[in-house]
Amino acid sequence: MDNGKVAVNLYQGIATVSFHHPKSNSLPSKLLKELTEAINKLSTNKEARVIIIRSEGDKTFCAGASFDELTTIKNMKNGKDFFMGFANLLNAMRKCPKFIIARIQGKAVGGGVGIAAAADYTLASSEASVRLSELLLGIGPFVVGPAIERKVGKTAFVTMSIDAEWHDAFWAKQNGLFTKVFANNHDLDEAVAALAKKLSGFNLEAIEQLKKVFWEGTEDWDKLLEQRAEISGKLIQGEFSQNYVKLFKEK
Repeated sequence: MDNGKVAVNLYQGIATVSFHHPKSNSLPSKLLKELTEAINKLSTNKEARVIIIRSEGDKTFCAGASFDELTTIKNMKNGKDFFMGFANLLNAMRKCPKFIIARIQGKAVGGGVGIAAAADYTLASSEASVRLSELLLGIGPFVVGPAIERKVGKTAFVTMSIDAEWHDAFWAKQNGLFTKVFANNHDLDEAVAALAKKLSGFNLEAIEQLKKVFWEGTEDWDKLLEQRAEISGKLIQGEFSQNYVKLFKEK
């Protein structure tokens, strides 16, 4: 449990991928790899017709990168490898031939915002504030940036990146990151279940072709996100970033 977990449940064509980490659902390399593997396996599983990605707990959807792991990065390879975990997950979601619904029940930071953006349909609770705090860390939202910018546009992405402050769920909906926002988790879960049930009855061949249309213009992301991972991997080794992570953990 200390290292977190990923669980997959498949029932009546609806696959639910859940992740949990005791530190606000943060994502170390282990969980990123397991999430990526889960999405890739479901992409080819004929029994899975629609995918829900969610985290456990009622408060935080995802706190982004694991600060415990960031402190262990000592060289360029380690840095790039860590951020490639996010790149691989976003690319797996992008390439998946099935619709992915994101259930965002609480706050999302950095990589968590990236997951919300890479989903095809994102439903959230009113408590689901979002934040890109990477600049405070001495890096930037390089890897998740393309997915977020694709959803919210350049202006909103620039705003989130520069001010590094919290933006509430209604701001996220207004700017296209969230599709719908619900008053509470009960209403959110009912909406997610209803949508998943409806989508599970659609023609998978049509969905696969429609996803290709939705993601037109992203064919270079394998290379692009790797380049972005290199940038983050280099910057995270710097004195500024390491001091910030250390001070944050001591709070």
